Amino acid sequence: MRSAEIVRTTRETDIKLRLEIDGRGDADINTGCGFLDHMLTLFASHGRFDISIICKGDTNVDYHHTVEDVGICLGQAFCSALGDRKGINRYGDRTVPMDESLILTSVDISGRSGYYSKLKIPTEKVGDFDTELTDEFWNSFARDSKMTLHVVQLAGENSHHIIEGVFKSFARSISDAVSVNDRYSDEIPSTKGML
Repeated sequence: MRSAEIVRTTRETDIKLRLEIDGRGDADINTGCGFLDHMLTLFASHGRFDISIICKGDTNVDYHHTVEDVGICLGQAFCSALGDRKGINRYGDRTVPMDESLILTSVDISGRSGYYSKLKIPTEKVGDFDTELTDEFWNSFARDSKMTLHVVQLAGENSHHIIEGVFKSFARSISDAVSVNDRYSDEIPSTKGML
């Protein structure tokens, strides 16, 4: 079973996270940020990952530390749960429409961290969520999962739809990338012999 548990306690956040890569899409998310909870629930469902997250953060300041640290922990969980990466497809990409928005994400489970974004979110907030935290979350996730992630906004006018499109598209991309390919289930998908 490809799973991981992450506990992270700082002066800013206290996080307990559990991930099952080969799940059913079940989510039990409570970060103290309603919009982030909604996005992570969508991510779990569309990726078919079972995810449990409890985060107590300094949301009296803002959501920055919570969003960043949840991204760190989820990235660490994927990195740990994938182990030596033997047999995985490694790559995944999806273009997903969300009403008027159209989002492309592409992932390489490369062992090298990189986040490259071409998002143009038109508003500064969705509810009380600062939309700039979208890039903060994915940058943290990519760094701590040791993945390369590209996000390209092909269309979009509604900030909620754009961000939701990113989470749904990436869920499908990473689901493809972490899937085990029977053709090389005993091999690490790299000519270097490691990822």
